[in-house]
Amino acid sequence: MVIHKSIDIGGRVFTIETGKLAKQADGSVMVRYGDTMVLATVVASREPIEGQDFVPLQVEYREKTAAAGKIPGGFFKREGRPTEKEILSSRLIDRPIRPMFPDGFTFETQVMLTVFSSDQEHDADILGAIGASVALMISDIPFNGPIAEVRVGRINGEFIINPTFSQLEASDMDITVAGTTDSIVMVEGEAKELSEKEMLDGLRIAQEYIHKLCDLQLELQKECGRPKRPILTNALKNQLAEPVSQIARERIRENCHKPLMKDERSKANEEILETTFEALKATIGSLHLTVDESEQVLFHESPVAFLEAKKSFIAVILHDIEYEEMRRMILEEGMRLDGRTITDIRPITCEIGLLPRTHGSALFTRGETQSLTTATLGTKVDEQILDGLLPESTKRFMLHYNFPPFSVGEIGRLGSVGRREIGHGNLAERSLKNVIPPESEFPYTIRVVSDILESNGSSSMATVCAGTLALMDAGVPLKKPVAGVAMGLIKEGQKVAILSDILGNEDHLGDMDFKVAGTRDGITGFQMDIKIQGISFDIFEKALEQAREGRMKILDIMSQTIQEPRKELSKYAPRLSTLKIPVDMIGEVIGQGGKVIRQIVKDTGTEINIEDDGTVVIASTSATGTEKAIEIISKIVEIPEVGKTYKGKVSRITDFGAFVEFLPGKEGLVHISHLDVNRVNKVTDVLNLGDEVEVKLIQKDSEGRYNLSRKALMPGYDAEKEAQREAERKRDRGHRRDRGGVHRGGGHHRQRQH
Repeated sequence: MVIHKSIDIGGRVFTIETGKLAKQADGSVMVRYGDTMVLATVVASREPIEGQDFVPLQVEYREKTAAAGKIPGGFFKREGRPTEKEILSSRLIDRPIRPMFPDGFTFETQVMLTVFSSDQEHDADILGAIGASVALMISDIPFNGPIAEVRVGRINGEFIINPTFSQLEASDMDITVAGTTDSIVMVEGEAKELSEKEMLDGLRIAQEYIHKLCDLQLELQKECGRPKRPILTNALKNQLAEPVSQIARERIRENCHKPLMKDERSKANEEILETTFEALKATIGSLHLTVDESEQVLFHESPVAFLEAKKSFIAVILHDIEYEEMRRMILEEGMRLDGRTITDIRPITCEIGLLPRTHGSALFTRGETQSLTTATLGTKVDEQILDGLLPESTKRFMLHYNFPPFSVGEIGRLGSVGRREIGHGNLAERSLKNVIPPESEFPYTIRVVSDILESNGSSSMATVCAGTLALMDAGVPLKKPVAGVAMGLIKEGQKVAILSDILGNEDHLGDMDFKVAGTRDGITGFQMDIKIQGISFDIFEKALEQAREGRMKILDIMSQTIQEPRKELSKYAPRLSTLKIPVDMIGEVIGQGGKVIRQIVKDTGTEINIEDDGTVVIASTSATGTEKAIEIISKIVEIPEVGKTYKGKVSRITDFGAFVEFLPGKEGLVHISHLDVNRVNKVTDVLNLGDEVEVKLIQKDSEGRYNLSRKALMPGYDAEKEAQREAERKRDRGHRRDRGGVHRGGGHHRQRQH
């Protein structure tokens, strides 16, 4: 049975349809908004994964180019590995639904979102998130939803729900918000220095529509939802919890109160695991455990071997005890793992100019998190070309984030860039992009690369800080410096603690990771993920204010290293010079098949780009090359002026004079009578092919031909006498024409015959 549900969202109809497509999936829906349509499917394995301590969820968002009436590029002409846009959209969908799975859910689950139609006005990622929630709601997969997701923009102070792409270009904010019927579960976006109050106002507007979309899903679930499958509890883990706690809890509590470094804490936890395991082996025979039938033989024959096989359960129990003790210490004592209070920022050091041959570099260290970041300035040809469902476009500011395994003391396989790296880099890029000067003021392509050398919490915000420092070191005239800080949350019932500048363990064992970046005057980028099912606006407001205070402290520290961008670019950076030429002269500069501009590039060692409006951008590390290119182009587009002197080259020799190219592509004749102040019998007595000569433009005739003079620039030349002689020559030529007309036939001859 096909079921439709519709609602008006932002002045457009939002529709959910199920029962028609992909019926063998555990849950499937087609979501439509405008002419954009996304198919959402979900399938979960029938057996749980034993010993799993996180939700084994895979979210895949894919865009079919046929959805926008396009054929993929490349040799194979089919969709390949996911684009950066698809990866970021997958993360936008994964993050709000992941915390909605109940504790103990270890069934491998795959959510697939496929864009089958795109009106190129509405981004399909929002539809994908709602579709994922609906598919989970109507399936038999346990899911504590629904959730819904909307995008919020603002134009001229008015909030817009799910703005179109063109509206987002005019908007001063772009926020994606996901939530349940009564709380927010995820936020991500960028803004042009948004105040904390304005951000909260945008979230409240989003919540109204999220509530409506969640209600729509609940209506659909009532009509066609399947009973949820049970979650099997792990009886053995529950039975081992108490004896493990008796052995290890006090030592874990002591470790929580020690301000250990990250590797020290990791080693301490490993030691506790080993000592706890050895203590359990000594008492395993006396424990009255109930085990599965399939494991009873092993348990009775060799309890120690049985315990060896279940060591992962002990590690999970110890993790749970650390979770409890860390949270208790923060909520009851206001003390954190490294000895800080809840509002303290870790020690920060900043350095710039570390790498001599880069255009800009910075090292930002906050606690045990460290980013070495470079800034590189390029030209128009270095812009990134973006291709997907939307028309092809370019991007002149790029930020790339790398997270090598040694940054956390591990060994890992190096391959393609991971989803986490793409997501963290995108957040840092969005945080900085609105303070990058416009192309009209700073016509460079800019690439920032952050290499994380150490990590123990909030490396993406360290990237924002290091990115600001590197850009200022490179001489990029940022509108304002930007800093970022990651906030955490510990919430147990009515007890709440908001943590500034969280550690990796506080992120892992806490309830929220809320990253906020901005200038002194407002927020430019943000991202929030939570592990509990939503937080209130009161908590959100407090977290934003605490983040603002932390951001100000970090900006103060950064300003001690560099207060404003360097006035001079690195000597290794390309110098860009611009000039304006008439639009109708662009073809002259380019030449047939690009012949002219290629020759200029070859002769000057520069890089040249010409915009449609006649703006010419010349890039070179050599001032001489730039000057030469400007001179050549200026001459090509120069309008010849009668009376002006030019330096040209003899291009042709004739009996009656020499043709001289006095401007690129422009020739003029130096008549034999204008070669010298003295009489010249033969042109080659004065000039030969290829000679360079100074000439004066003395005439441009009605047919656009140029007459040049060499003798007009020579000593002894008398302009008045020359003008008189020229007038006499004209009269003589006129008399000869008149006499020739009397004697030549035609009408005159026939007249005399009559």
